[in-house]
Amino acid sequence: MISVRTITEISDLREAVQLQKTIWGFEDLELLPVRLFVVAHKVGGQTMGAFDGDRLVGFLIAVPGIKPDGTHYLHSNMMGVLAGYRNLGAGRQLKLAQREEALERGIDMIEWTFDPLELKNAFFNMQRLGAVVERYVLNQYGVTSSHLHGGLPTDRCIASWHLRSDRVAKIVAGEPLAPVDAVERIEVPNDIGAIRRDCPAEAKNIQASISGRFLEYLRRGLYVAGVERGETHGAYLFAKRT
Repeated sequence: MISVRTITEISDLREAVQLQKTIWGFEDLELLPVRLFVVAHKVGGQTMGAFDGDRLVGFLIAVPGIKPDGTHYLHSNMMGVLAGYRNLGAGRQLKLAQREEALERGIDMIEWTFDPLELKNAFFNMQRLGAVVERYVLNQYGVTSSHLHGGLPTDRCIASWHLRSDRVAKIVAGEPLAPVDAVERIEVPNDIGAIRRDCPAEAKNIQASISGRFLEYLRRGLYVAGVERGETHGAYLFAKRT
């Protein structure tokens, strides 16, 4: 039975730092340190953990932000779940607890970044949580030491989670979403991890092509309203703003 709660004890925060090494293989220089978790909690952010009994199996950290128009929101810096718990709902429990805590404080928006090449994450963010993509950033974090990134630039989608929207409310309640009236789509291979490992040049070309099309479609005023998954490929579905 997975439980989720806010974590503030130094021992738990240290374990969250260790999970970063286990999950992503980051070198020490790229780890979010304990002091950042402490500060995030004290200045109005969030530090949450998912536990299997007494064992920390997942975590998230978010910091407060202010939009140019003065709107307050949370930027979710990082969420990670151990491999053996990713299909047990631990990640969704963390995100729903994050939403509930934010709403209790009158916060309506949470944003985070994700790799557009990782379709499983994209599907989770959009179809299981109800986030949409309205912005895209090239090489957000520079080239990292993580084996999961395969030495590629860290191009990122910005997930916008409008916490009080009808879309999010329906998904949280388990209601089906209406089909997306897609005007453009971008296909991504499911096996990008293997391509990164075995054919890094091909992975780089795929990334460059996808990034170029993302930027083009977003410049045209479209946004990503959904994600489809198939046997060999998935697709981002772009729709017009209403």
